[in-house]
Amino acid sequence: MDNSKGYAIELHGIVKRFPGVVANDGIDLKVRRGEIHCLLGENGAGKTTLMRVLYGLYRPEEGEIILNGQSVHMTSPRAALNHHIGMVHQHFRLVPTLSVEENIILGLDEGTGPLMNFRKTREKISAIADEYGLPVDLQAKIWQLAVGQQQRVEILKALYREVDILIMDEPTSVLTPQEVDQLFTTLRTLVDDGLTIIFITHKLDEVMKVSDRVTVLRQGKHVATLSTAETDKPTLAKLMVGREVVFRLKKSPIKRREKFLEVNDLYALNDRGLLALRGVSFELFGGEILGVAGVSGNGQHELAEVLTGLRKSAKGRVFLRKKEITNCSTREINDLKVAHIPAERIRMGIVPSLSICENLILKKYRHSPFSHGEFLDNKEIEENTRRAILDYKIVAPSYEIPVKLLSGGNIQKVVLARELSEDPILIIAVHPTYGLDIGATEQVRQILLAQRERGAATLLISEDLEEIMTLSDRIMVLFNGEVMGILDAEGANIEEIGLMMAGTRYRGEEL
Repeated sequence: MDNSKGYAIELHGIVKRFPGVVANDGIDLKVRRGEIHCLLGENGAGKTTLMRVLYGLYRPEEGEIILNGQSVHMTSPRAALNHHIGMVHQHFRLVPTLSVEENIILGLDEGTGPLMNFRKTREKISAIADEYGLPVDLQAKIWQLAVGQQQRVEILKALYREVDILIMDEPTSVLTPQEVDQLFTTLRTLVDDGLTIIFITHKLDEVMKVSDRVTVLRQGKHVATLSTAETDKPTLAKLMVGREVVFRLKKSPIKRREKFLEVNDLYALNDRGLLALRGVSFELFGGEILGVAGVSGNGQHELAEVLTGLRKSAKGRVFLRKKEITNCSTREINDLKVAHIPAERIRMGIVPSLSICENLILKKYRHSPFSHGEFLDNKEIEENTRRAILDYKIVAPSYEIPVKLLSGGNIQKVVLARELSEDPILIIAVHPTYGLDIGATEQVRQILLAQRERGAATLLISEDLEEIMTLSDRIMVLFNGEVMGILDAEGANIEEIGLMMAGTRYRGEEL
C-alpha cells in the first residue's frame, strides 16, 4: 500500500478506561504526514490520554494504531521511539539533578559507558539548538532552569532522537509571546523538514495561527475534525465545551481599598546564588489585581516565593496591612490569610498521593471543625469536599481517589478551592491558568475577578499577556529582577509592554 501522501497516523476505535472513567470512548483520529494537527478539548476530554496511548504509556482496551499504513502494537515509550515518535509532556520528564546534556542523552546507548564522546554529543545538540532556535546552557542543571527553558530541553531531547512524529502537550503555556512566535517558526521549519506534529493546546488563537487541521474531543469522544482555514474560534469553542463561551469577561470599575501589601527595595537570590530580585518596590491595594509581566526567568518565581515564605530575601522589607512579614515562615504567612496558587500545581500545589478530601484541608486540618484534639472529623471533611466540588465544578469519580488521577484543570480547581476557602486578603496567583482548556480558563479567571470584587488584593504573575491585560488593573513589568515600570492596564498596549519586557524602562506617568 502506497501511503506516501496519506496519513502518518490512524487511530481507530481507541478505548481506554480508568476506574470509574472512560477516558477514550471509541476515538478515531487521522493525522496527515507533514501537517500540524491540533487536538482540542476541555481538561478531562481525553486528549492527553489518547496521545499517551499513541506514545505507548497506556495500552488501550480496544482499538488499533496504524503508522504509515502499517498496524502496530505500541507497548512502551521505547517502542514509540523505535517507531520515531517523540512526546513533549505538559509536566516535564526531566531529572532535576542532571545537566541539560545528560538529560538529552539519558536512556540512549551513547549515554552510557566510560568512553562517551561528550564533545561530539555537545556539537550535535548545539547544532540542533541553533538550527531550530532553541538556545539553552548545556552544562546547567535542570533545577537551575526556568520552566520555559526546561521545555526547550524536552523539545531538544525529542529532536536529538530524530523523531518523525512529535507530540506536544500544551507546549506554549510557559512561553512569552515572542517565545511562542519563535516556537511556531520552529514547528513550521520542522514540518518543512518532514516532521508530523500533533499539538495539544487550549488556546484558540494558537490553533488558528499554527495548525493545518484540528480535531475536537469532548467527554472522551471525537466531536469533529476540521480544516483550520474553514473554521473560527467561536465554532471551535462551542464544539469543545458544548455551549457558547464568553471571550470577553466583564470587569467592574476598580474600587481600590486599603493598602494590603507594601514591598520596599526587595532583593533575593535565585537557586544558583545569583541576584534574582534587584530593588523591587511596589504597593498592592484591596480590590485590585496587579499583573506581573516578564519573560520567564526574570525574577517572577523568586518574588512569589519571597512573598509566600518559601524563599528568604537578602535585603528589603515586606509589609502586610502594615505588619512586617519579611522572611516569616510559610505557616505564619498562611495564618495571616494569604493564599498561594503556585505555578507548578503537581509539585507544589498538592500532595499527589493524598485524596481530594485530604488535599482540600492541608492548610486547616489542625483546626476546628476538621479536627477535635488529635482526631479528624471525617463528616466535616467530606462535607467540605462536597461544597468544594459543587462550588468549583470539580469533575471527579470519587472524593477518595488520589488527586494525581484528576486532569490538570481539575487539580487546579482543587488548589483554588483550598486556597480561597477562607476569604484571603492577599492572593499570590502564579500562572493560574497554565495548561488549562478554554472552559477551565474562563472559570478560573471569573473566580479571580470575584475575589477582586470581594475586596481581596491579587498579585497575578503570568507570562500570558492576554491574561495579564484582561484581568489586571495595573501591570508591573520585571526584567532581570528589576521593575521596568508600573502602568495602568486600561491604557497599556502589547508593544509597550514587550519593550519593557526586553529591558526598556517605562517613560510614562506611573501610578
